[in-house]
Amino acid sequence: MQQRAAAAGPLLLVVAVALVDADGRVLLGQRPAGKAMAGLWEFPGGKLNADETPEAAVVRELKEELAVDISESCLAPLTFASHAYADFHLLMPLYVCRVWRGTPQPLAHQQLKWVLPLAMAALPMPAADRPLIAFLRDFL
Repeated sequence: MQQRAAAAGPLLLVVAVALVDADGRVLLGQRPAGKAMAGLWEFPGGKLNADETPEAAVVRELKEELAVDISESCLAPLTFASHAYADFHLLMPLYVCRVWRGTPQPLAHQQLKWVLPLAMAALPMPAADRPLIAFLRDFL
């Protein structure tokens, strides 16, 4: 009989988005000092609120983190990450968005950076974000 691997704690569902500009670059944010994984580069996004769809969470998170407006219809699901951290298991769908209103501002990050997917591997990123790079590289 095969045994299941023990869960690393509660399942945490978060959303992430790859904002892609006309040059095929993706926007990354640097996690702020004082937060877990401070200084690492990540895809914008965050936790879902109670009774919120993943798409609605992306729209809300981009307003809160970047001061940009998007429509749910501008989101295309690309892939997802499933990663066991020490005290929780992260499940993170990644959406792609090419249309938004406003200029991204670092409201929740130390700084923002537009990066080609090929250059992302050189940046320090959370373990859950790293596997998403190959999907973006192949997609873009």
